[in-house]
Order: sequence, then C-alpha cells, then structure tokens
Amino acid sequence: MLIFLLTTIPLLGALAAGQIPSNTRRPLVLPVVACIHLLLVIAALMTSPPRTMGGWIHLDAVGKIFLLEFSVLFAACAFYAVNYLKYRKERDNRALCIGFPVCLSAMTLATVAHHLGLLWLAIETTTVAMAPLVYFNRNARSIEATWKYMLICSIGIAMALLGLLFLGYSTVVAGFTPSLVLERLQGYASGLPSAWLNAAFVLMLVGYGTKMGLAPMHTWKPDAYGEAPGLVGAMLAGGLANCGLLGLIRIYQICMAATDVHFYRSCLIGMGLFSIALAAIFLVRQTDIKRMLAYSSVEHMGLFAVALGLGGKALYGVMLHLIGNGLAKGVLFLTSGNIHRAFASKNRDVARGTLKRAPWTGALFLAGFIAMTGSPPFLPFASEFVFFSAAFSQGHVITGSLLALLLMLAFLGMSLTVVPVVFGDPPKNRERTKYHDTPLLTGPPLVLLIILGILGIWLPQPLHTLVSEAAALLEGAR
Repeated sequence: MLIFLLTTIPLLGALAAGQIPSNTRRPLVLPVVACIHLLLVIAALMTSPPRTMGGWIHLDAVGKIFLLEFSVLFAACAFYAVNYLKYRKERDNRALCIGFPVCLSAMTLATVAHHLGLLWLAIETTTVAMAPLVYFNRNARSIEATWKYMLICSIGIAMALLGLLFLGYSTVVAGFTPSLVLERLQGYASGLPSAWLNAAFVLMLVGYGTKMGLAPMHTWKPDAYGEAPGLVGAMLAGGLANCGLLGLIRIYQICMAATDVHFYRSCLIGMGLFSIALAAIFLVRQTDIKRMLAYSSVEHMGLFAVALGLGGKALYGVMLHLIGNGLAKGVLFLTSGNIHRAFASKNRDVARGTLKRAPWTGALFLAGFIAMTGSPPFLPFASEFVFFSAAFSQGHVITGSLLALLLMLAFLGMSLTVVPVVFGDPPKNRERTKYHDTPLLTGPPLVLLIILGILGIWLPQPLHTLVSEAAALLEGAR
C-alpha cells in the first residue's frame, strides 16, 4: 500500500495541476506533493514494505537511497518553483507543473522495480516526462536541445532494451526458467553464457550510460542543461541521470554474481576515466554557467563508473556520492537559475559580480561549487576520499593517480568560470533586472547545502547502516 501511494500521489498531483486554470496558483500543487511524498518516503525507510507482485516490486537498500535523494531534491525544486515561476509569467507553466510530478512518480517506480523490464519502462517514462520541461523557454535553442535530448536518449534507451533482450535470452540458452527479476538473475548469473551476458552488459552500459551522460554518449547534456530552466536542470542532473545510474547498477549487481568480473570492471573504469577526461577538457574556458554544470555532471557520472569498476570499499562511496552529488547539483542549478534571472544571461562575461547584485545567491553558488568539487566539510569530500582510499588500497595506483589529476583539472576549469561570476564586478552597460533574492529562491538551495554540510561532518547511524547495506548489495555474492 505504501509503495502504491508513493507512485500514485505524484500522479494525482499532476492531475490536479492540470485542472487548475490559474498560472499563479498552479505551482502551489508542487510543494504539497513534495511534502506528502517525503513523509511517505520516511515511512517507507522506517518500515521496509514487503515484496509484491512475485518479487517485481521491492524496496531494497539501494532503492531506498535513490528514493530518498529523489524526494529531497524534488522537495527543494518544488518550493523553489513557486517563486521562480512568478518571474516567468509570460510562460504557461502547465506543462512544467504536470511533468514534474509525473517524473517523480516514474523515478519512484524505478527505485522499487526489481523486474528489469518494469525498470526500463520507468526510466523511459522519465525521459518522456522531462522533454516538455526542457522546451519550457520555447525558443529555437530550446527546441534544438529538446530534439537532441529526445533523439539521443531514445537511442540509448533502445540499446538498453536490446541488452535486456540479450539478458533474457541468455537464461533460455542456459536452460533456466526465463525471468527478468533481479534476484533470480543474480542466482542464475554464474551459469549464464558469458558471451550473452557480456553482450547484454555492453549494450546496457551504452544504453543507460547515454541516460547518465557518460562520454561519448553525453552530447545531449550541454544543450539540454544549458537551455532548460535551473530547476529543470536540477532534476535532470540529480534525478534523470541518476535513474540511468540505477539501471546500470542493477545489471552491475547481476554481473558481480557471475564467475569472472574482470571484463565488466575494466569496461566501467575505462569509460569512467574517458568521461572525466573529456569533461575536464571542456570545463576549461567554459563561458556558459549551465553548460559548465552539464560537463560537471558528465565528470561525476564518470566518477560513478570508475568507482563501480573498482568495487570493494569504493561501493560505500558510490552510495554516499549519490546523495552528495545529487543535492550539490541541486544547489548549483537552482542558484544558476537565480543568476540567469538577475543578469538576464548565463554567460560569465555578462553574469558576473553576483555577490554584489544578489549576495545570497552568489554565496550559495560559491558554496555549491566548493561542495561539488569535493572540498571539506561537505559530503562529496567524504565520498571522494573513499574512492581514492579504495583505489590505492586495492592496488589501482594508476587509476587513482589519473583520477586525482583529472579531478584537479576539472576543479581548475570550473574555477575559471565560477570565480568571475561570483566575485567580479556587475556590468555597468546593462540594465538591472527586477530579480532580487527571496526566501523561496534562496531557502531551498540553502537547506540542501546545510544537509550536505551536516552529512559531511556527521553521518547518522541509520544512514550509515543503510549505505553499508546498499554497498553490500552492489558487491553481490562476492
């Protein structure tokens, strides 16, 4: 019943938003949905709902962490949207107010889906639900970004479906009872033909990697993130991309139960390092704030892939970084939306001196950058420390060294954009916009930042236990 409510409450909220004619009152539905959903998530974390539908639906430790991150991020975006949309009165917000809850429902379904076909359907639904939101600005650049997003992600998700078919057929070849339920496939893994399992893994790595934004399948990200409103970018980076990561984690769990895992780990480390390297190159001299955040997302998705490839202790860091990366991206995208409104531009040559024009936004954007780049005392510092510790302690010295070098380059590249945006002087030859910091525009990113700071210093025992359980599930039977 609890899982049913978690998936249906957002849909009811979307239905209610569609029936409200007022452009001003319609966004008020979003915080209501967010609060109810977050309360239900807390109840689910405390009670652990039983399996249903023959094992198709189950909220395990991995799903709990994803669900918690999705719900907290959605709540921040929902409260932010109320005031943000007042600055966009020229745009009909019906599609956004409907699409956001639908996407939350699909993301929730993805976290509880243990049938890989149902998981695929939920992830595809998030793609479709977010498309009208990317097109919110309704100009030539946003329509181009929307088409790129839909075309590339659809090709990727189609490849994931083909990988799913290969995986299902491998059970037939092995003589097992055909199934796509996660736990049953984990039990089959050691007896599945390696050729079919390897092919399925590669196809799903490319397919779900496209959704995540791993290079070279990342090409939709800079345009989609760059042209979407800030709160949409936050859900793309912390929600939709993480759904792709969840899909990859599920096939990873199956492969880790197989006889030989070297192939899978090598593929993940190679693609992860390539993604971080490419992102680091494009972060240097990046003038568009939101495109900078898009390449930062490519970087961190690559970091996830490397950590999964390392395995062992790094898997604890994966679960920590899932929370840290998602919430830090929320801080940066929400404040970048404020910067865009304050200067009517997202280019660093125009949007500069934010501390002088919008002090709260400037300070939060700077703090979000510090958190996102793995600096203390924020949670991403703890998770990245776990990654490096695992790399060197497990004998992956070259991988750890390359990772340190590339992350340093990415940090320097981002700082070349962030520093003038925050500390420069506002342009004198441009008329000042009507934007000013308000509690609903700066409060949500501030709350996310406080959470990141607290978790970076002190991880509550229940959360530590949950993260440890999730890491154990990722390692599988090994």
